[in-house]
Amino acid sequence: MLKTRIIPTLLFKNYGLVKGVGFNSWRRVGSALPSIKVYNTRQVDELILVDIAATQEERTIDYEEIDTLADECFMPMTVGGGIKDIDDVRNILRAGADKVSINSGAIQNPNLISTVASFFGSQCVVVSIDVKKNGNGGYEVYSCSGSKSEGIHPVYWAKEVEKKGAGEILLTSIDRDGTMTGYDIELISSITDAVSIPVIASGGAGNYEHMVEAILIGKASAVAAASIFHFTQQTPLEAKQYLASKGIRTRL
Repeated sequence: MLKTRIIPTLLFKNYGLVKGVGFNSWRRVGSALPSIKVYNTRQVDELILVDIAATQEERTIDYEEIDTLADECFMPMTVGGGIKDIDDVRNILRAGADKVSINSGAIQNPNLISTVASFFGSQCVVVSIDVKKNGNGGYEVYSCSGSKSEGIHPVYWAKEVEKKGAGEILLTSIDRDGTMTGYDIELISSITDAVSIPVIASGGAGNYEHMVEAILIGKASAVAAASIFHFTQQTPLEAKQYLASKGIRTRL
């Protein structure tokens, strides 16, 4: 049985890290390089770094910046933002990333998933699915950093990305993002029941028990979090120790 991973998320925008609520990422929370150096010492399993402005600004991610950060990152790093073709993926991997996170580019061109998986292997393809509830209480997939509704149900899209060769799904609840009120367990369960690839739960972690719920009830394979590590004294190592105390296998 694979061990559960704790994955901090760093949102990169205009040369700095930001965090907000519901994808309204307005609050500055520092710089990427110092944060990576801190996480190097805190037994983090992996790191997710996303340039949240790249797609909206119709540009590629700064490969030189990724190269600099990768040189100092001593854990597997997933990088996303503005990925639209195989060349973007190739450049990000050459810069030192271990995996790529694709969101809007995969929706616009689903075959991009299978192309990347064919060239570099499914293990490096993380498809990011951002989800928000509509006025009827149903779930919808959003793209462009949560600004555009695609009118697609997340279960349908999760099945599609698995068929195309995605190795993992990064599932984020926009409604819960930054609230620290807990993950959307109903949403997580609906996706983990529908696919066999690992699902990383994201959006809403406020304490270690929330992570336990996402794993034991939601059946997530990993938990990603940002605000809990930026704005509280809780740490990834303590999170692992708490999960272990609940019988969840972690890398300690």
